[in-house]
Amino acid sequence: MENLKAGFVTLIGKPNAGKSTLINQLIGEKIAITSVRPQTTRNIIRGAVTFDEAQVIFLDTPGILNLTQVKNLVDRHIIEEALKSLEGVDLIAVIVEPFTVSAEDRFILESLKNIPKPVFLVINKIDKIKPHELDSIKKEYETLFSFAKIVPISAKKGTNLSILMGEMIQRLPLHPAYYDSDFITDQPERALVGELIREKIFDLTHDEIPYSVMLKVDQFEERPQDLIYIRASIYVEQASQKGILIGKSGKMIKKIGSLARKEIERHLGCQIYLDLWVGIKKQWRRHKESLKELGY
Repeated sequence: MENLKAGFVTLIGKPNAGKSTLINQLIGEKIAITSVRPQTTRNIIRGAVTFDEAQVIFLDTPGILNLTQVKNLVDRHIIEEALKSLEGVDLIAVIVEPFTVSAEDRFILESLKNIPKPVFLVINKIDKIKPHELDSIKKEYETLFSFAKIVPISAKKGTNLSILMGEMIQRLPLHPAYYDSDFITDQPERALVGELIREKIFDLTHDEIPYSVMLKVDQFEERPQDLIYIRASIYVEQASQKGILIGKSGKMIKKIGSLARKEIERHLGCQIYLDLWVGIKKQWRRHKESLKELGY
């Protein structure tokens, strides 16, 4: 199609800025897990939305922390990969909360200074502040970086998302579509299943099981009568965490399984049998081999 615009937009921001909620809203489909816990996204997730005049491909990245404060090998590698995703895209959108600029926000903006791409500042969660407070937040950010555009939004409420999408499309180059119009995400079903289970672990265990969960989908098998059998292994770093995950008489792991199964069935459109197993891998975040197991 002539005059079609198409391009790649990386969403980047500190943990819990709302990137995953935003990408799900913009695409109109849940492709990234969301949680009140920060740093739930581990992989770079690609999702696309196609209009008559444009195709926008979004890259949702894990939450960025200042690398000098990240001690373990796995988390450092994940952040380095997220920063690398800025290379070769057409537009970068920095997602921030409507409060004072944080150390993580400063680190991100510093990392962008040598990248010759247009950068949007997307101030999320504006429903949490009064309208007059927005000006001072904008001014504070403008002293730190020269943004191509500043767009205040609420991803959760859907405020100004059509404005944001319109502004992004304006900045994209003329280019044929990269994917078919019905393409939504390149996230494999197996990976999405693993992420949905991890989301329920975050939601139900809160601070007790922080980021020491490694999840592997060991089996994803179609069976007769439109049933899919899924077996997943959940690894934690300590025996005490295993006890919390299983719960008294297995109540916690049953609850995680029940909630995850319902959500997975909604996504796959068929009945599933979900089999969860909990094991221990001591200090797995310090070992290079863990990166391979996580798909890096």
